[in-house]
Amino acid sequence: MTITFNSRVRPASSVLVRELEGEAVLLNLDTESYYGLDEIGARMWSAVNASDSVEAACQMLVAEYQVDAERLREDLQALIEEWIEHGLARIDEG
Repeated sequence: MTITFNSRVRPASSVLVRELEGEAVLLNLDTESYYGLDEIGARMWSAVNASDSVEAACQMLVAEYQVDAERLREDLQALIEEWIEHGLARIDEG
């Protein structure tokens, strides 16, 4: 699946998310697998799911962190692809 920066990413319907002390745990109920996100990963998850597009999430994160915008785009795209691969997130076409 191709992820564009105009895409809207949402949690998969079978995923439970719990935040604890700045980190997050994601549980895929279909596979009974869980994934931990450190503070930055949890912030990326939150930004992506709260934004209308991956681009909007990138802009939000670049404003928060002192990081090269292109590097952030590459890292965020790789992370989203990993979430989708593990059934944690989906592209919202609507």
